[in-house]
Parts: sequence; structure tokens; C-alpha cells
Amino acid sequence: MTSTKGASIPIQSVPNLRDIGGYSTRDGATVRFGRFYRSTHLSKISVDDAPRLADLGLATVFDLRTESERDAAPDSLPASVREVALDVLADKAYRSVPAQMQAVLSDPSIAQSMLGDNRALDYFLSSYRDFVTLPSAVASYRTLFTELAARATLPALVHCTTGKDRTGWAAASLLLLLGVDEDDVFHDYLLTNTQLLPAFESVFDRFAEAGGDPELLKQVVGVRLDYLKAALDHMRENFGSIEGYFADGLGIDAAGRESIRTHLLEG
Repeated sequence: MTSTKGASIPIQSVPNLRDIGGYSTRDGATVRFGRFYRSTHLSKISVDDAPRLADLGLATVFDLRTESERDAAPDSLPASVREVALDVLADKAYRSVPAQMQAVLSDPSIAQSMLGDNRALDYFLSSYRDFVTLPSAVASYRTLFTELAARATLPALVHCTTGKDRTGWAAASLLLLLGVDEDDVFHDYLLTNTQLLPAFESVFDRFAEAGGDPELLKQVVGVRLDYLKAALDHMRENFGSIEGYFADGLGIDAAGRESIRTHLLEG
């Protein structure tokens, strides 16, 4: 059992897989290890890594991808795992970045036309605000957190494609609800840059060889504090606090919020 907060789970075919446990709360409790994980999609698990994933003992996997993303790369899971598909971006008019991620990563002309001239930054700032108030996002995160209030849901894992944006908001809002300090929430969020970006080095190299700017891709594959701050600012503007977001934004009542804390905190 690991003892490092935000610890990476070393499964090579699932980069950015980590346990959100180990963070302390303002009340002196600690987020439990082995209860809730976050990762990239689970479609490329190798034969050697499949038993390691099974060893996590997952009961539930929450897949936050679009239908087209799921169809293109369906998860490969142990038979005992229940998968819950939650399309966070179903109501977003402009969804082409996640839907065309492979094309963006491989073709500099597509990447430039879609993301150049600060369009990447604008897209992600808009998306992170959408995570808070877009109807399909509200419905998806409501289902996720309602499920986490039920003990039988755990251990659970949440993922999208690269496990950083839709998944990043799920993890960040959960940690804030649990009472984790915002600095630690940002720490967990930024771990993507150290745990995921190295897995894309060959992609960056090929992109550069094709005439593209790898820094443009890093805006897409990595994370920036500005992204998460946009969601937090939008949350506070609309709901005042994390408690208000869960109560009024997602409709998770006080008993449900307390159940989540009971299941995921110790001490």
C-alpha cells in the first residue's frame, strides 16, 4: 500500500493512473488510499498489465468520454467491474478537440487550425467553465457523486481520454468537498504534467519532425493552473462555494455529501 499523496500506480499501459488518497483535510482527517483512482482511458491495457489493474479491486469505473470517444477506444475491464458512461460534453456545441484528439496529435496543420492563435487556451477555459454549469456536465457529475455516496460503488476509478480535464474536475471538486486544502488540490491536478507528458515524448518528437510546435500540443495534453482556476471561479460565481456547488449545482443533499466523506476519509 502506497503512502504518497496522489501516488502514481505503475501500470505502463495506463499512464496518469493514480490514487487520490493521502491528502490531509482541514479537519485533521486523511483521504483514504485504495478507494478512488483517476486515469487515462482503459482501452490499451496490455496482457501483462491486466492483472495489475484487476489487483486494484475496482467495483466501478466512470467513463466521462463522449460516445464517439468510447466507440473508438472502448475500455478493457475485468468482468467484475461495472462501467458507468457519463458524457460530460454531450451538450457542448464545439466538442471537436476531444473527438479529434488523434488527428490533432498527429497532424500539425489540423492542430494549428483548431488550436493555434490562443484557440487552445480559449477552448480549455470555456470547457472548464462548462464542467460546472453545462447541463450534460451537471447531470454526469451528479450521477458520479450520487454513486460515490453508496458504499458498494467503491473502490472506483474515473477517467476520460487523457485523464486530465473532465477527470481533473471530478478529482478536484471531490477533494475540495472532502476538505482538502486548495493548494493540495492544485498539486494533485498538476501531477498530470509530470506523470502523463513523458508518455507523449515520442508524439511530441514526431509532431516536431512534421513541422509542428510541440508547445501547442502540451497545451492540449498537459494542464495549466488557469484551466482549473477558470472552473473554480465559475463555481464560486454561480454557487458561492464547493458546498453550494454540490448542494445547489449538483443536487447532492447533506446526507449524500456526508456519506461521501464517510467512505473516503479516515482519522
